[in-house]
Amino acid sequence: MATIKQRNNGSYQITVSCGYDMNGRQIRRTMTYTPEKGMTARQIDKEVQTQAVLFEEKCAQGLVMDGRMKFADFATEWMKHKKVELRPKTYATYENLLIRINAAIGHMRIDRIQPRHLLSFYENLAEGGIRADTKYKCLIDLDAYMKEHKLSKAAVSRSGNTAESNILSVTKGNNCSRKTAEGIAEGLSLPLREVFSPIGVDKPLSSKTILHYHRLISSILNTAVEWGALISNPCGRTKSPRVERKDPRYLDEKQAAVLLDLLEGEELLYKTAIRFLLFTGLRRGEMLGLNWFDVDFDNSIMQVCRSSQYLPDRGIYEDGTKNSSSNRVIKLPQTAITDLKRYRTHQLQNRLLMGDRWQESDRIFTTMDGSPLHPDTLSRWFTKFIKAHADELPYISLHSLRHTNATLQIAGGVPITTVASRLGHADTTTTGRIYAHAIKSADEAAAETLESLLTPSLNRNIG
Repeated sequence: MATIKQRNNGSYQITVSCGYDMNGRQIRRTMTYTPEKGMTARQIDKEVQTQAVLFEEKCAQGLVMDGRMKFADFATEWMKHKKVELRPKTYATYENLLIRINAAIGHMRIDRIQPRHLLSFYENLAEGGIRADTKYKCLIDLDAYMKEHKLSKAAVSRSGNTAESNILSVTKGNNCSRKTAEGIAEGLSLPLREVFSPIGVDKPLSSKTILHYHRLISSILNTAVEWGALISNPCGRTKSPRVERKDPRYLDEKQAAVLLDLLEGEELLYKTAIRFLLFTGLRRGEMLGLNWFDVDFDNSIMQVCRSSQYLPDRGIYEDGTKNSSSNRVIKLPQTAITDLKRYRTHQLQNRLLMGDRWQESDRIFTTMDGSPLHPDTLSRWFTKFIKAHADELPYISLHSLRHTNATLQIAGGVPITTVASRLGHADTTTTGRIYAHAIKSADEAAAETLESLLTPSLNRNIG
């Protein structure tokens, strides 16, 4: 119910209660109504009541916000509205970004946030020692220690509330997150500092990551403007963090050939997966989301219409592709078809060996028991593979195989529109921006070709 209070200057303040915030404080929305000159007392009273009813309805529909609202409270409301339209992984990313954002400006009223507050936050993000993804290196031979003290992985897992797979990963020499390090140390009944040491602590956040923070804040405050809580977005008056454009890492034709040779001695699952990424240019999630029925072996074509993702609270789950243009059908090279046929035979043999332990999923790339392959499993394997062959190959990530595929297509004279279509880009602008280096090289090669073809003819005519 709206309350109406007449002011000394003849105007009326209309107040509506809109529940309570996260701290239990009552949320009130107010508006001011000023009667037009010449209105009678009866007309004013009727119009005030009408304005009060209309204002109350707007408040109930969420069409009226209050600039005095704290940023953290408004961000919570924003996330509620966005949850239905954001992908699970994007939503989880925003939740993670908001931890730092709320620590910096969450206590501030949104109508008091100024560019200087945002710039100060970005400068703080750029300093060393602020990373939340710092990895921890084990200082002891974990496997030997557990054997010496007769501790099983299951026992350490239960005591430290951490997954056995995490313990196994550390015993193999891999670094881990702080949460895993704390869990293992607790399971061993040892202080964290005696078992693990943080690495890369002073490494600052990248400019690209800081830009993600800026864009999220801007999106939230843009909504505040749309909902009537702000007149303007302070992010519009703030110079966004500058991101230096870097050419993507990729392999040239000779290096790609070396990679294919080195893969010959590797496990068939990884050999097939890496070769498939190189020959198709798919994103990691797109490839891991493929089912056998997505491949038409008779016509050598493949449909890309889903991706496989992972979140700690959901595990491995199926999601759509990155955007509508990523849903596509592409022709597969004969080598990729041959690889898949060989791998399918191998997978069927595993299925027979596993018996009733086989997990039905119809996914192409799976673990030994048929369950979907964890996206990070493939990435970690490839990182180790590249490090093991550092003398023969430059350092690249798994995603660099996609860049290699695109670069080799462009170098081979494939039209940019075809490259964009095969990669699942919305338009050629995206392709041109990412692979400007390859386009420039192809253009230079074209000029040299014309020179070699036309110059002899010109010389003959001149002579």
